[in-house]
Formats: sequence, structure tokens, C-alpha cells
Amino acid sequence: MNVLARTENVLNATPAVMKPEPSIIDIRSLTKTYDEKAGPVIHNVSLQIQKGTIHGIIGRSGAGKSTLVRCLNGLVHPSDGKVFVSGREITTLKQKELRQVRREVSMIFQHFSLLSSRTAFGNIALPLELAGVDRRTIKSRVNDLLELVGLKEKANAYPSELSGGQKQRVGIARALALAPSVLLSDEATSALDPETTEQILSLLKDINRRLGLTIVLITHEMEVVREIADCVTVLDGGKIVESGPTFEVFAFPQSPTARSFLASIVAHDLPAEVSQRLLPEPVAGSNPVLRIIFSGEAAHAPVVATLVQRFGINPNILHGRIDYICGKPLGIMTLVAKGGQADLAAILSYLSSLNLHGEVIGHVVGSDAAGACRALA
Repeated sequence: MNVLARTENVLNATPAVMKPEPSIIDIRSLTKTYDEKAGPVIHNVSLQIQKGTIHGIIGRSGAGKSTLVRCLNGLVHPSDGKVFVSGREITTLKQKELRQVRREVSMIFQHFSLLSSRTAFGNIALPLELAGVDRRTIKSRVNDLLELVGLKEKANAYPSELSGGQKQRVGIARALALAPSVLLSDEATSALDPETTEQILSLLKDINRRLGLTIVLITHEMEVVREIADCVTVLDGGKIVESGPTFEVFAFPQSPTARSFLASIVAHDLPAEVSQRLLPEPVAGSNPVLRIIFSGEAAHAPVVATLVQRFGINPNILHGRIDYICGKPLGIMTLVAKGGQADLAAILSYLSSLNLHGEVIGHVVGSDAAGACRALA
């Protein structure tokens, strides 16, 4: 069955009963140590990745994310722990059996890794040739894949004749040649300009939707995760510090590492000149500083105006913006609720009744509130 026919079958399939997809990847207490003196690169990592999802794994350089992803297809053997793919433990397999696993768990790379002596068609055909597939089937499948990634007219072009985005499309098509169930993307957009990155991410999202392919994104760019990932796992020092649905992690980051990654995307943290003015507890003449998190339709609702009318507060907005996470609006606003100290509990209760998250992040006295606003001007 060719790629496009398989696509139509996936799109048209309507199961009688919708059930949660099972975990296609199950990582249990995984540890990898290269140098005993340096300590583990990955330490006691446990993670489940659901079938058919796009799962982002993010961390700074040295966080262990590339080592982790290479444990998923047996390129790196862990020092301890287990990895299951489609219910099969791969950490105990021999080399011959691992080759079969790598047909199911394919990979695309940051620097494309194309053979310069082969055309786009030839690079995509290579895995099929090595697998012993007959020429007629190879021709049909490669043509289907070229169409899928939008490069049908570039079949006879060599890598030197292709742009960076086109090379990565060839790399994606080659990774799909043997019809894997999991696609690993190791910093696949890091070498691309922003416009090309957006195009590649759109292609990956389309492939995920059309083919039901599970994609694991390794990246240090939170913008990549925001664009297409269903779930995200944050690594720091070889350990998982946060993991969950992308929208939830963006809206309510629990770890300093996640908050630092989100600083340029989501307005969780105030500028230093403002945060230094905050008092942890109320004092005489102080006003509460509220952070309000809007989501869904509430992101566009006139909540501040309603608070003014209902509670008579005089708000000074310190910081705020609306972003879109996986296509859903997420708004975060921080304001001084002048005159709202007495009604603070009622204000928070009212926000909760609107399914909004409200929290007090500090207090400022009158002159400091004015100074904080001037600092943002």
C-alpha cells in the first residue's frame, strides 16, 4: 500500500469506541554513564510517550536529551533501566534484532546526513535498497514520499542543488521510507532559518496527523515545542524536572528550568526592576499584585473591566500578553489591584468561578506601584 493510500485509510478510519492511545514508548528508570568520574548523563529517567502524539523533549546543551533519544533506537545502550517500544524491550536485544527496531524507530538529524553522490530520489531509496526491496516497489514508494514532502519536481536534484529546507524534507522522506511507527527528530530545525523552520514543523505536524506517526522532538527551542508538540518533557542535568501536556506546562510551569525557557515566550516573570519592588506579605497601605492566567475563550474576555466594575479596583497593568500554544490562546497578565486588598479573597474566588487562574505574587505600597509602572514605560 503506498503512502497516500495509507494516509486515506488513516483519515477515514472511525473507531466505534474512542479509547486513550497506549504508550508506544515506555522508558523505565533509565540511566546512562559514559564516565564514572563525571557521573551519569541521564539519571533515573522514566517517561511514557503515547502513540500518535508529538512529544517534545527540551533541555539546554548537556542536559542529556540527545543521549536519551539515542537510547530509544538502540544507538546508545543504557547503563541501567529499560526501554520498551511497542511493548518490546529493546535494551536486551542483540545487534541483528536492533536493526529491525531501527526500521520501526527512524530518525532525522540536524545536518541532514544526505549522500552528496545521490539524488533526492537516491537518498530516499537507500533504506529500501538496503532492506532488499524490489526496484518497482522502491520507485513507487519513493515517488509517493517525494509527493508527501512536496519535492516531486526535485527527484533528480543532488543535495548541492537543494536548499536547507529541501534537504531536510529529503531527510524526512528517507526516514519514512520503511514505514516506521516512531520518528525521532534530533534538533532537526536548528540549522534552518525561522521561515523554513515553520515550514518543516508544519510538514511534521501534517505527517503526524495524516499517518498517525508518533514523533519525538529533541530541541532546545521552546518555540518549536509551542508550535506542534502535544506534550513536553523538560530535562535538566540528566533528570526530568517537568513533564506534561504542552499547554499545561506553558501555562503553569513548576520548575525554574521551564520558567527560564519560557521567559521569552510567555509572560510569567516580571522584569527584574519590577520584581525587586515586590513584598512577600501585605503591609499597611500596600496593594496586591495579581497574576491572572486566561485560556480558551476567556483569553479574549474583558476580565479587567469586569473586576473594575465589580470590585472597584484601580488596576495598574505591569505586564501581559496573549500567545497561542498548539493553536489555543493563552493570556497572562500581571497587575496591581489598587484598592483590592480588602476584597482579595472575593476577587480570587470570582476569577476561579470564570475558570481563570488567579494568584497573588506579591504586594507593593502605593509609591512602589507607581514606580513599577514607570519602570515598564
